Amino acid sequence: MTLFPMFMKLEGRSCLVVGAGTVGEPKIGSLLASGASVRVVAFTATAAVEEWAKTGAITWETRGFNTSDLDGVFLVIAATNSRDVNAAIFREAGQRNILCNVVDDPEYCDFYYPAVVRRGELQLAISTNGHSPALAQRIRRELEVQFGPEYGEWLEQLGAIRQQLFASKIDPEERRRLLHELASREAFERARSEGFNIEAMSLEKIS
Repeated sequence: MTLFPMFMKLEGRSCLVVGAGTVGEPKIGSLLASGASVRVVAFTATAAVEEWAKTGAITWETRGFNTSDLDGVFLVIAATNSRDVNAAIFREAGQRNILCNVVDDPEYCDFYYPAVVRRGELQLAISTNGHSPALAQRIRRELEVQFGPEYGEWLEQLGAIRQQLFASKIDPEERRRLLHELASREAFERARSEGFNIEAMSLEKIS
């Protein structure tokens, strides 16, 4: 089966996580980082999840899962220590056309969590279709070395330049050429040596 790669906007969307232990905690954290509205159902939780609940970052209900918990939910993460409960959540979600991920159980997943390298707005996601998360993690570590934190700053500058180019009266073909040139490795190395002052360089080209 070939997966469809996509980056999804979750800001403000209702997401449910069932289970709040060491398996569920990072899933909750990643949903929060995406701006999702997160509700957690679990009898117990890690210290981090408890803190998120205390500060109002999430809603935590200390009980077991009910099918009504899926009402109005966009996606659900099943992270309990019971395979039967996780499978039941997956089946119920499927009947409602709700995306579901059962952690560490590829058979019961509509989508997988990739290994991700984050550099500001730049995200590099690696998936092995559930075959070897360990391999995905190894590749992630290698990419973290190849793409350092400076890429986040560089991308911000590229985004600002792109907006300026689209606001200008420059020929579309010339604009396209400039954008590709500015995104080249040569431009990156030059920008890094100049402290990422590539905005001034681009303005000179526009004028």
